[in-house]
Amino acid sequence: MRPIRSDPRRADAETIGREGNLTFVDLTWKEGQIEQWVRFGHPVCEERIYHHRRRFSFARGAVFGVNRWAANAYGTVLSRFDILQAATPATPMQTLPYLRPGGTLLLSTHGWPKVERVLQAIDAIEALGIDPADASPDYWRHLHNRLATAQPAHPYTRLQHRAWLKRRSLGL
Repeated sequence: MRPIRSDPRRADAETIGREGNLTFVDLTWKEGQIEQWVRFGHPVCEERIYHHRRRFSFARGAVFGVNRWAANAYGTVLSRFDILQAATPATPMQTLPYLRPGGTLLLSTHGWPKVERVLQAIDAIEALGIDPADASPDYWRHLHNRLATAQPAHPYTRLQHRAWLKRRSLGL
């Protein structure tokens, strides 16, 4: 719990300064109705807002995957998967209802067949011993484009991952 300040302008400035470095993801979980979760990524903080709601905080530039599913009495009404990169200053970003302030959307798909292909790609990357949060953002864009055009995606390889790590170390 945050202490109450006598000067509200000071408290707001402190809050903005602290939260300016983070991207917040608000997720809901009501068993069998609305199930939203972070599939991969490294949150710096997790906060339980109330029984069915949590907020995850990610550092600038962090890559993470969010799976969202909803159903009613007749079956599944939403199956969606998004892979995002947390907001960084001076870069364009997309906004989503559960994301504050926003992020770069690397992959976004809906419908169970496409979501299943994304989950299979994530499992394949993990089978290589690679954390999906460390995989190349270019690969996630590639997968997004292949899903959008109903084409088979190229698998992520260790060689591709090594190239990405070298490129990242050079700041490219």
